[in-house]
Amino acid sequence: MSIINDLAWRYAAKRMNGNKVPTAKIEDLLEAIRLSASGFGLQPYQIFVIENPELRAQIQPIAFGQPQVTESSHLLVFAAWNEITEEKIDSFIQLVSETRNVPVANLSDYRKAISGMLNRTQEAQANWAARQVYLAMGTALAAAAHFKIDSTPMEGFMPAKLDELLDLSTKGLHSVLMLAVGEREEKTDFMANAIKVRYPKDQLFIRM
Repeated sequence: MSIINDLAWRYAAKRMNGNKVPTAKIEDLLEAIRLSASGFGLQPYQIFVIENPELRAQIQPIAFGQPQVTESSHLLVFAAWNEITEEKIDSFIQLVSETRNVPVANLSDYRKAISGMLNRTQEAQANWAARQVYLAMGTALAAAAHFKIDSTPMEGFMPAKLDELLDLSTKGLHSVLMLAVGEREEKTDFMANAIKVRYPKDQLFIRM
């Protein structure tokens, strides 16, 4: 099935049936997210893969009672770095060196480019990191559609309370997005058979 058909199939599921997504599919989804585009390749975030039903029950009121939090198979919490330190850049450069078998010294210009571009206030760094999360979410949604995993991206939650519950501040992180993944419940999801609404190409794209 083509990616166009996959994207036409997907929608933000409003209700899920609690069925577990096979482990192999979840691992494929996580690998797709791992391979997502990211500024400099830095990936300034971590993703919490929450299957524990008790923890998801605690998260549900933080997400204004959205049923997908507990009805899903897994809940992914995308949390961005609060700060992009020189130590984190060094760690990334070391990873590049080891992965590509290139001496760290040969990557000095690359490191300077990253450090120079991210020489901003901590707030600006955190905002930049959060934007990278949205790139990863886009990849996650497309990949989930390809693997025929239903999904629901979520901005509707109280970040400060979720950060407190998951103890994110001590990890140098802040929550940005959540993604519930599972299987749609067509009997109770009013959107399950709705026709997808998107602007036509001639209104969306400006050709120059």
